[in-house]
Parts: sequence; structure tokens; C-alpha cells
Amino acid sequence: MVRGHGQKESEPPASDLFDAVKAAKSDMQSLVDEWLDSYKQDQDAGFLELVNFFIQSCGCKGTVTQEMFRKMSNSEIIRHLTEQFNEDSGDYPLTAPGPSWKKFQGSFCEFVRTLVFRCQYGLLYDGFPMDNLISLLTGLSDSQVRAFRHTSTLAAMTLMTSLVRVALQLSVHKDYNHRQYEAERSKGPGQRAPERLESLLEKRKELQEHQEEIEGMMNALFRGVFVHRYRDVLPEIRAICIEEIGCWMQSYSTSFLTDSYLKYIGWTLHDKHREVRLKCLKALKGLYSSQDLTARLELFTSRFKDRMVSMVMDREYDVAVEAVKLLTVILKNMEGVLTDADCESVYPVVYASNRALASAAGEFLYWKLFYPECETRTVDGKEQRQSPRSQRTFFRLLLSFFVESELHDHAAYLVDSLWDCAGSQLKNWESLTSLLLEKDQNLGDVQESTLIEILVSSVQQASEGHPPVGRVTGRKGLTPKERKIQANDKVKLTEHLIPLLPQLLAKFSADAEKVAPLLQLLNYFDLNIYCTRRLEKHLELFLQQLQEVVVKHAEPAVLEAGAHALYLLCNPEFTFFSRVDFARSQLVDLLTDRFQQELEELLQSSFLDEDEVYSLAATLKRLSAFYNAHDLTRWELYEPCYRLLRKAVDTGEVPHQVMLPALTLVYFSILWTLTHVSGSGASQPLSPQKQLMSLKGRMVAFCELCQSCLSDVAPEIQEQAFVLLSDLLLIFSPQMIVGGRDFLRPLVFFPEATLQSELASFLMDHVFIQPGELGSGHSQEDHLKIEQLHQRRRLLAGFCKLLIYGVLELDAASDVFKHYNKFYNDYGDIIKETLTRARQIDRSHCSRILLLSLKQLYTELLQEQGPEGLNELPAFIEMRDLARRFALSFGPQQLQNRDLVVMLHKEGIKFSLSELPAAGSSGQPPNLAFLELLSEFSPRLFHQDKQLLLSYLEKCLQDVSQAPGHPWGPVTTYCHSLSPMENTAEASLQGYPRSKKRRIEGPSRRHREDISSSQEESLQLTSMPPTPTLTSTAVKTRQPLGGLEEMEEEGGSESEFTQGQPLSGTQRSEFSSPHHFRIPLNPPGPDLGNQLTRLSLMEEDEEELEIQNESSEEWQYTNKHSSPSEHGLDLLDSTELNIEDF
Repeated sequence: MVRGHGQKESEPPASDLFDAVKAAKSDMQSLVDEWLDSYKQDQDAGFLELVNFFIQSCGCKGTVTQEMFRKMSNSEIIRHLTEQFNEDSGDYPLTAPGPSWKKFQGSFCEFVRTLVFRCQYGLLYDGFPMDNLISLLTGLSDSQVRAFRHTSTLAAMTLMTSLVRVALQLSVHKDYNHRQYEAERSKGPGQRAPERLESLLEKRKELQEHQEEIEGMMNALFRGVFVHRYRDVLPEIRAICIEEIGCWMQSYSTSFLTDSYLKYIGWTLHDKHREVRLKCLKALKGLYSSQDLTARLELFTSRFKDRMVSMVMDREYDVAVEAVKLLTVILKNMEGVLTDADCESVYPVVYASNRALASAAGEFLYWKLFYPECETRTVDGKEQRQSPRSQRTFFRLLLSFFVESELHDHAAYLVDSLWDCAGSQLKNWESLTSLLLEKDQNLGDVQESTLIEILVSSVQQASEGHPPVGRVTGRKGLTPKERKIQANDKVKLTEHLIPLLPQLLAKFSADAEKVAPLLQLLNYFDLNIYCTRRLEKHLELFLQQLQEVVVKHAEPAVLEAGAHALYLLCNPEFTFFSRVDFARSQLVDLLTDRFQQELEELLQSSFLDEDEVYSLAATLKRLSAFYNAHDLTRWELYEPCYRLLRKAVDTGEVPHQVMLPALTLVYFSILWTLTHVSGSGASQPLSPQKQLMSLKGRMVAFCELCQSCLSDVAPEIQEQAFVLLSDLLLIFSPQMIVGGRDFLRPLVFFPEATLQSELASFLMDHVFIQPGELGSGHSQEDHLKIEQLHQRRRLLAGFCKLLIYGVLELDAASDVFKHYNKFYNDYGDIIKETLTRARQIDRSHCSRILLLSLKQLYTELLQEQGPEGLNELPAFIEMRDLARRFALSFGPQQLQNRDLVVMLHKEGIKFSLSELPAAGSSGQPPNLAFLELLSEFSPRLFHQDKQLLLSYLEKCLQDVSQAPGHPWGPVTTYCHSLSPMENTAEASLQGYPRSKKRRIEGPSRRHREDISSSQEESLQLTSMPPTPTLTSTAVKTRQPLGGLEEMEEEGGSESEFTQGQPLSGTQRSEFSSPHHFRIPLNPPGPDLGNQLTRLSLMEEDEEELEIQNESSEEWQYTNKHSSPSEHGLDLLDSTELNIEDF
């Protein structure tokens, strides 16, 4: 604690107040009473204790002494305290982290409020303590020290709020006194008491004086603190001011709810900080919530209404939510203020992805459109049931809004937005179904479809409680009360809809768009009610309607919904299972008989008309949809479908629309057979070999069919064959015997080389193609392009899975990796995941595949363009970008990848010199430009490895004739990338200013030498004995941000930086290379001896770290005693690596 000018005897006692408030354990009223007692005994000492409490609450270690208080002004005291303030940490009690400071702000404000409350009948009007305290807080609030300014503003604003409450009480007492005085004076002369009148007049005078004193204090605080701090640079201070002025306006509206005060909130609505805007909106919502206050807000509303409406689209969701709630309050309490144009700005928000925002907009929509027409009246605290007419009005208005606004295509999002405020209306399924079933409702086709979607969405919401896809609630689960309501709603909707569902299906059976969602209703039923309520007759009606729908339609959505509905009912645990199973058998028999008949006509006839083709294709689609959900093995559909496909492949006479569902049928047949074999094998250890071999034969035959279809004319046939083939190959891969299913080993299938090559060729022809540019994304053409892109991504994912699970040779991944950079926007995530998985399988093999990808691209370009000017072509520049991306994929674990990168360089050097120029020719080898691609991997090398590779390159170049004095450009570029001068010496000699980066503390010298020795053992290369360690003082220059875009796209590198560990070793001051430089042991210049070297081992990683350092995040060396095998190499560490002299 700082002593005041050496006056030890005048130092105040220890900060008991501060410690008690910090602990927040004692009763605040008793704490204030203790201080009041001490103040009454010694006013100066008591007041100094209070002053020092506020000073210490700011985080200042200095104190104010008696002598300072007597001889120095407030400004001098604050200047002295500022000099004593320690700002090293930047934290002070209001912002300090940790549990001990978590409740400090609340306790601090409570202390100020209690202080005013206990002093309001005496000490508050003393003049000395409050005036001096206000003066001190005003001076502190104008300080340049953030802690002083923040804490004193909070104290002053809390003090002001407490004074406002005191002023309000004084106003109430004055009114009461005035009424007493008038009542006494109105009495007759004989009843009037002059003494009482005189006492009332004296009381009025006293109250008036107190009110004037309080208003003087409030005026001083407002003009001295608020007016300056509401626009403070610190957003926390601005938020405090706005929050408190809102409290003043609500509690003492007669004095503060005027335009001269409201303007501060209006101006601050444009604040750039989220928290301040939020406080403004909350303050205004409190004001607009009171109808008594809205009359005084008319001028403010007309001036700032546009801003409040525009905040609905605020980029911060919580601010936008509060803005919508504010407009809802205005809509309720100020009729006619919001125009139609204002409301139309809110309507689109009901479809927002953020559920809190959408729900707030739904409440606004409800109050605007559905109230009071659909008001739910309450009698004795209970909601009264609405009339059917009122309910129908609600749904008609809802339909009108959804259809006419044309804001969205899915009503489920509108239902979810209205669920919190209009859930009872949306759960009135009686009105919904009556609207759909009655004939005289005059609903259009679009209205009927929308009403069915609203019905299905409300049923789903009541049954499951989940929002639509893409909208997240942020809640972990339902409360017990909500689960109970959900269970009751599920029973109610099931009991109501079970009798009506067959009627709805019968009415809309001709319309596929309406039937499909109606069939989905069964997903949300409690199906046990069919048994418990004895509703089997309605089940029979439903099964009849389901059969009619399936026979009538061939759309995939209807067939899938019907098959799934029947699957839900085909549960052996239900007592009605036998009835449903019989109905299913009848339906499949009908479809199978029709298929057999139509198939014979196709096989025997050489020509089919369009109706016959459509009928056969529709039957196959129906069977395929049901085969997906139900086991149809006993109908033996494999053989006829295989014959059909065999004829299609051999003759090409089968229409494509017939082939597509036939392929799917055979695929499902094989999978269901495999399910039977696996199930029987689990119970019988020795599965019949005959059954296994039969399945294997069918699978191989089908794979041959699909392989033949890959060369089909129709693209849809090719894509379907590829998808089914990739799935089958994955299912019958060696993975199928994992988990104790070794009896399935005879089924394992490995594709032949021809099939693998055809799959890769299909990928090149159908996936890696340049699509057209997308427009705004709203046109039909753009939607089609997006769907095609999703289909291509699905094809690529299927091929990549075959690579990862060992079905295809891993070398085939080069056909994918070489398109990594060119198609990064479309498939970058898939290719990156494949690359990561491949590296996990075999790091060395994966590195060779990356090199193979570059070789293939280079060879293709060389054959197309020739060797002349190859490195200047745009395609070659793209290859360099791809090589850079490959290099970044290695991550910062330099020691772990050391041997891989060295191997990659050596193989690349061999390839670049594999073809020599013609004898007697002075031209360069045709593959020599490949060295420029190889240079992108040089930043991943250790310095001593660079020297080794330079020697290796020199040795390889001895066999190649080269014109003297004219070195080849690629060789020069590659040598420059391997030169240590590029990373350290140039930066030191140029003398660029040091970039703004945090220092990274390195390990001790002994530990660095230990790591260096273990590093030497891991490198399997011949090297000279190490020389003593030297520490470089070279300063790394700030690199340009040209490669930042590539670094941002490489997601793995950023998260892996923190896993690195610095290494150090020995280095020599001279190098046997064309460039010689010496590093001084004791460099000139102040404070350079303690700075560690920053090596530019990877330029792009260095650039990314510079951007990360702007967030003031300090990199620490966390584990100084771990081995190199536990942590990778930190490529940006400040230590030098071993460099050998060769």
C-alpha cells in the first residue's frame, strides 16, 4: 500500500469496506450501519474510509490520506493516484477474472444503493459527505485511466438511480403533505388546528428543501458524469449510462421522460457495439410497455421509428430479437404508429434460421394479423375455447399470409415461429381437418396443399417438439412438464386423426403433392391406440387407401412415404400385425404379378409403346420403393430383374426408365439376401457354403452388369450404376468380416484392375468437369445446377470411401488429389478429408501419392504444350498452387514428417532428370521444370536436409551437360529455395523492422541439446559431427500477405500450430554453398542479445501466425520436458536447427 507523503500516522485503517464488499457474505445494511457509526464518531476518518473504498474498488493500490485531503484539490489527488496506479495486468475488480471477482459488481452496486437508502433521512442532506463524494466521482470519471473511469461511472450512475428513488419518495411525501394541509385548512374555524397547519407548513418547507438538494445532486451527476460518459470510448461505460437512464425514466417519468433526456437513447441506437444497442432497446421496451407513458413518446417515436424498424435486421441476433420485441410492444400500445411498410420489414424474419428471432417475429405477426379476430379470452384465469368460426378465421388468415406474401416455400418454418404464441390455435386439429374435408370451403389447390403442410407441421411439432431443419433452439431437452404436455398432445392428435386419415387420403388421392405429406402423419401417431381404442376398422380403411395410392402413383416421394407408413405398422409386437402383413402380401402380390406379365411382354416383343414402357417402369418403381423398406425375398425378384438387365446390356433395347428401378431392385435383393445370411450365420457358426457361394455369384454378376452400364449412353444410367457399384464394393470389402463375422469371408470381393480403372475414368468424366457459373441462386436453372453439384459430390464421396477402406488401390487417389486446388470450392472438404485419412493409413505412401499427382499433371501438360516455356503457362502456375497446398497439408509437425519430405524431394529430383536431352543438345531436360513445383516443399525441410539435397542435386547434375555460365532457371529457383540465406541471412542483412509478434520462450540450452541429439538419431542421413550451438539474432521481416488466402483455406494448419515444440541444435557460421555469411555471437544494438531467432521455415504459416497475433494471443511453450516424439516441431519457433557442413 502506498504511503501518503510519508505520513504514516495519518494513514487510514485497512480497507475493511472493500474486503467485506468483495466477500459479499455479510449483510450490506449492517455493513453500511457500521460505517455510519464510525463516521459519526470521526467524520474525517469515516469519509476517508469511504473514499479509499472507491479508490480500491478501481484497482488502485494508492490511498488518500488526511494530509492529502486537507492540502490537495480533487484533481491533484486524482493525478497523484494516477501516478501510483499499476496498469501492468490491465485487470481491475470490475473486469478481473476468477470466482472471487465474479459477484463484485453486484455487491458494489448494492453497497451504493444501501448507502443512499440508510442516509436518506439525515446524512444525505448533510452537505459534506455527498457533495464531496459526487465531486470525487465526477473527477475520477473524467480520468484517462480506464479503471478509474469505469468504476466511478458505475458508482455515479448507481448513486444517481438511488437518488432518483429518494426524489420520487419525496415527491410522494409532498403530495401527501399537500393533501393533509388542504384537508386541515378546509375545516371550519372551530375544528381547524393552527398548530397542525403550522407543522404541516414546516414539513412542506423541509420536504421542498430536501427535494432541491436531491435535484442539485442529480443535476451535478447528470451534467458531470452522464453527459460525458454516455459516449465514452469504452462500450461497457456507455452501456451502464444507457441502462441507468432507462431506469430513471421509468421510475421518475415526470422529471426524466422528456425529449431532452430521450434524445440520448435515440442517438445511442446507432452505437457500433452490440451491448450498448441492446441496453437502448431494453430501456425503450420498458418505456413503451406502459400505456401511461406512451403519450410522451410520440415525438421520440416519429424521430427514431425508422431506426428501430431497421434494427430488426441487426447482425447480432440478440439485438434483432430485442428490436422485434420492442416493435411488438409499440404495436400493442400505440395504435397506428407502425405503417404497413414498417410491418412488412418484420414479416420476412419469421423465416429466419435463428429460432429466438423467428419466434419474436411470429409474436409480432400474431398481434398484427390474428388479434383481435382470433383472441383467446380468459375467464377466471382459464382460457375459454374459441368458436369454430374464430378458429377457421385464424387458419384462413394464416393461409392468406403464407400464400400471398410469397416469402418462403415451406410452411413448417411459419408454424414453428408461431408455436410459442399461437400454439393452442395451431393444435386445433378439428378446425384444420374440417377445413380440408368440407366441400363448400372454396379452397384453391395451393391453399389446400399449404393447409395440409400446416397440419403435418403442427402435428410434428406437437409430437416431437423439434424445430424444422436448419433452425436450432439451443435447448438441451424438454422439462418434465413439457414432456407430459407432449405425450398428451400425441394421444389427442392420434385419436382425432386416425378416423379422418382414410377420408383425407380418399379426397386427395389423385394429387401426389398432397398425398405424400398425409402419409407422413403416421410417423407421429401413437400406433398402440389402434389396439387400445379398438380402431381396427379405421386401420382397414387406411390400408385400403394406401393400396389405392400406391397403385395409382409412381412418384418417389409418395412411394417412399407409403412404404415407410406400412413399415411402421408391420411391427410384430402389435396385435394387428397379421392384418397388416396380409395387406402387404396382397399389395406385393398384385405388383409382382403385374411385373411378371409386363416383363414377359417386353422380353418377347421387339417393340413397346409408351404406355407399356411407363406401366412397367412404374411397377418397378413401386417394387423398388417397397423392397427398400420391406423384405420381399420370398417373391424372388432377382432372376427376372437380372434377365431384364442382361437383355438391356446385350441388346440395348430396354428403355432407360425401366433400367433404373431394375438396377435398384437387384441391389436391394442382394442386400436382403446378405441380411439373411448374416443372421443365420450368427446363430449357426457354419453357414451353408452353397448359400454363400450363390450370393457371391449374384453379387459378382451384378457388379459386371454395373460395370457394363458405366459405358452406357444415358448419364443417369451411368451414375446410378456407379453409386450402386461403389456401395456394393464397400459392403463386400474386407470390413464385412470385422466383429466376429469371419464366416462371411467367402463373400469378400476385390475388384479387378479393369474395374478400378473404369471407376476412375468415370470420375474424370462425370465429377471433375467445369460447371457453369451460378447466378443469384433463385432461378430454376441455378437450383438445377446446385442439385447437379450435390450429385457429383455424392459420386466423389462414394469413390473416396472405396479408397479409404482399401477396396481400391490407394495409388488411385492421385486421380482425386490432383484436382484438389482446381475444384477446391466444390469438393475441397471431401478431398481434404480423404487426404487426412490416407495419411493416417500410411504416411509414406500418401506422400508418394501426392508426388504422383504432381507428376501426372506435369506429364499431361508436357505432352500437350511441349517443354518450351512450360513454367510460364497458367496451367503450370495452377500446379504450383496445388504443390503449395500439398505442402501445407503436412502441418507444422516438421520432425514427424522429416523423412517423408526428404524422400519426396529426392524422388522429385530423380523425376526431373529422368529424361535427358538429346546427345549434343544444349537444351534442358524436359522434366526439369518440375523442380519449381518441388521448391514449394522446401520450407518444410530442416537446414541440414537442405544442404544434403543441394549436394544430391549437384551430384545428379554432373551427368547432364549444361552450357557454362548459363544455369537453367528451374535449377536456380530450386537451389534458391534450399539456400539458408533465404530464411535467415537476408532478413538479418536487410535490416527490416521487426514485425509485431509475441516472443516465444524457448527451452533451456541443455534441453535443446537433448532434443537435437534425438533429432539427429531420427534422421537416417550421413552427417558430420555437430559444431557448438550458436544463437542467431537475425530479425524476421514481416512477410507480405499474398499467400493468406491459401492459408485460410487450409483448416488443419491453424489448429495444429499449438501442438508444435521448438527444437534446437548446432549450426555452423559458414556454409559450403555459393553464398557465405557469418552470424555474430555478440551482435550490436540494445536488447538484441536476448532476442531469439525467428526462422522462416514455412512462409505461409508465418503469415498466418502474424494475423493470429493481432488478437493479442500469446504463444507459450507449455511442456518443456517432453520428448520430441510427443510433440511436433514448431515451425515458427525462435531457435536454430542443426546445420551440417558437407
